[in-house]
Amino acid sequence: MKNLSDCRVLLVDDTKTNLDILVEGLKADHKLSLAMNGEMALQIAARTPPDLVLLDIMMPGMDGYEVCRRLREMPETADVPIMFLSSLEEVRNKTRGFEAGANDYLTKPFEMLEVKARVRSLLKAKAYSDAVKEQIASELKVAREIQMGMLPHDFSMVEQTYGVEFGAVLEPAREVGGDLYGVCAAARDRLVIFLGDVSGKGIPASMFMVRAISLARLLARDIAEPEIILARLNDELAVDNPSCMFVTFICAVFDPASGNLTIANGGHCRPVLLRPGEAPAWAVKNLGTALGFEEGLDFERTEITLRPGDAIVFYTDGVSEAFNPEDECYGDDRLIADTALLAGQSAPLLTGELLKKVHAFANGAPQSDDIAILSLKIGSFSGREGAL
Repeated sequence: MKNLSDCRVLLVDDTKTNLDILVEGLKADHKLSLAMNGEMALQIAARTPPDLVLLDIMMPGMDGYEVCRRLREMPETADVPIMFLSSLEEVRNKTRGFEAGANDYLTKPFEMLEVKARVRSLLKAKAYSDAVKEQIASELKVAREIQMGMLPHDFSMVEQTYGVEFGAVLEPAREVGGDLYGVCAAARDRLVIFLGDVSGKGIPASMFMVRAISLARLLARDIAEPEIILARLNDELAVDNPSCMFVTFICAVFDPASGNLTIANGGHCRPVLLRPGEAPAWAVKNLGTALGFEEGLDFERTEITLRPGDAIVFYTDGVSEAFNPEDECYGDDRLIADTALLAGQSAPLLTGELLKKVHAFANGAPQSDDIAILSLKIGSFSGREGAL
């Protein structure tokens, strides 16, 4: 936890006498920055973010209320404690100060001992809060590493065995997320591919994601039909689900000898089928029902015969529902148009370029949802020999 002697206090007052008193009383205990007007205070805070602000209200130009509001809007000082020191002692003035975002309010003339006590109290609270945030950030970093470690990154063995090519990317909107994908070499004639999106974001979604991906891997090794994999997975998730979370999930089974791809969809975004010389098309017609709501659901299956050069793009709604600063949605039409431009590319390049197009559309707008893309491309021939 940060030592109080290392904490920086920004003193803002247009009266030099008041600043001199505060400096004399606090200089031995803390680092100090000084400003004699609101504009200067904001500049100093942006350049050297303080740990605490002591702020006068009645100043020429920008008053203390406005300075406080702007400090709360700045990322660097949004959580920095602010204490007003003002001769305005009416309740309505204090109320206005707290409404502007202040943590404390002390009227002038003040006793220096009380100022020092309140400063120490606010700084201790901030130091403790910062320490907790650092601990949480450290734990979330480890959680992210564990979560990302559950997803496949090296597809070389599967690609050689099944004569296919994969490209995948996952970008959580927070430190951890609920999007998932997987590739399971279940048998020599059965490659299982799945991708899903858990409701919500953050820690709860990530924990549900771990459960879903673990169950999907186990079921994929023993069940050949994707619609039955979804039915069994749904039953497992629904039977003990006190948080009432759910996951949209798509599962596909590929036979390298015949080129047959069987797909079952559980409420997930429809994958895009890319064929050389043809316009992009949706690989399935219906969305189906998400998993985890109730037991006993049935799921449709769609069969597609893939040829060398064909590609399938699986993705989560973080792609199709990305927004730009004008609050426009990326949408299905733009997705189809962009994938058409990428037809014929390798699976890794197809995935990477599609992600770039989504980012370019978002144009710096905050990512509102997790993004996952998994592209499958059929090689020049399938069914290569290799150990499973």
